[in-house]
Amino acid sequence: MDPPAPVRGVRGFLKKLGPGLITGAADDDPSGVATYSAAGAQFGFALLWTAPVVLPLMAAVQLMCARIGMVAGQGLAGVLRSYYPRWVLWFSCALLLVANTVNIGADLGAMAAVASMLTGAPAAVFAPLFAALILGLLVFASYPVMARVFKWLTLVLFAYVGAAFLARPHWGEVLHATVVPHLAFDRDVVLTLVAILGTTISPYLFFWQADEEVEEEKARGRTTIASRRGASPRAIRAARVDVLTGMTISVVIFYFIVLTTGATLHAAGQTQIATAEQAAQALRPLAGAGAALLFSLGIIGTGMLGVPVLAGSAALAIAEAESWNAGMSEKPRRAIRFYAVMAVSLLAGMVMLRTGVPAIRMLFWAAVVNGVLAPPLIFVILVVCNDRRVMGEWRNTRALNVLGALAGLAMTAAAVALLAFL
Repeated sequence: MDPPAPVRGVRGFLKKLGPGLITGAADDDPSGVATYSAAGAQFGFALLWTAPVVLPLMAAVQLMCARIGMVAGQGLAGVLRSYYPRWVLWFSCALLLVANTVNIGADLGAMAAVASMLTGAPAAVFAPLFAALILGLLVFASYPVMARVFKWLTLVLFAYVGAAFLARPHWGEVLHATVVPHLAFDRDVVLTLVAILGTTISPYLFFWQADEEVEEEKARGRTTIASRRGASPRAIRAARVDVLTGMTISVVIFYFIVLTTGATLHAAGQTQIATAEQAAQALRPLAGAGAALLFSLGIIGTGMLGVPVLAGSAALAIAEAESWNAGMSEKPRRAIRFYAVMAVSLLAGMVMLRTGVPAIRMLFWAAVVNGVLAPPLIFVILVVCNDRRVMGEWRNTRALNVLGALAGLAMTAAAVALLAFL
């Protein structure tokens, strides 16, 4: 289906931005911030090259997911239920649920840790408070309302750009590390690569992207699958702009977090990050004594955007698998089972906090889990995007197939290499 009539210029460009931009913002969640910070602190500039390499891979995967939602008129789980064996559907949903539960727990733990850092109150007090606040806002205000409010807090992440320049890195070294890959085959490097891939090319974003394209169509009054099925060339082009913009912004933030922590923490000999206080020091060149506050606002803002996406993508997948009424803007009385799954997801995430793993470290390991579980889903997405029954004339181009396959193979190779060190 067509998007609204085209408008030229900057305004026209901005009107094309939607699900892809929100997905990109949600991608830089607390787990992403912690993973990129750990990479820069431990290895300095050595892994900067991963940013330009990952960008086309993640953009291709997310664009495939967007096209599924636009062309099929259903989310990924709905397509799997309609066209494929039940085991494929529930295998995919199981991978999503495991990855999301770990990620929700890690993100809530990080939000609680920074709140504790600011107030001095125990972190255990804040995790259930944040979970209850998120669920309450989702039930009574809806995610679009949350996104309009909390997206401004995510702009704090651009502070890493300013901090990078103020840290005065050697720009020749930065350029060399960006364009010349450095890949040592040892456990720490492989573990970090799996985490970087997992936090940028994440299972929950696959389901979320497709479902949000469907939500956009519902908002335009297309309430049935039949009315949403199909897409015009103009709609596909608009989705491409949206996704590429969102993924580019996400990777720019990723790049500058690695650069900033490499130029500050690594240069100062702080190669391991165990606490929120240590992670916040990367922003000291820009914020001085306010570094902890700036870092905390970024973690809380990205958490308030990212945790609903994690819980929502799981709930939407289960709801589509079971043909329940669902949607991030649905009233509770019309989608009680959908919201119940979201509540259970948040509760399961909080249970993860009882492992006693420090919040910052748990964020890193959540990214590793995503990196291990994502490859099978990428190959499922490739199958769907090449299925004429689902995609019709909008089956994958050769470029999307190549980039999607490279993403799946790269993540598989990294995961297998990691297993070799266990």
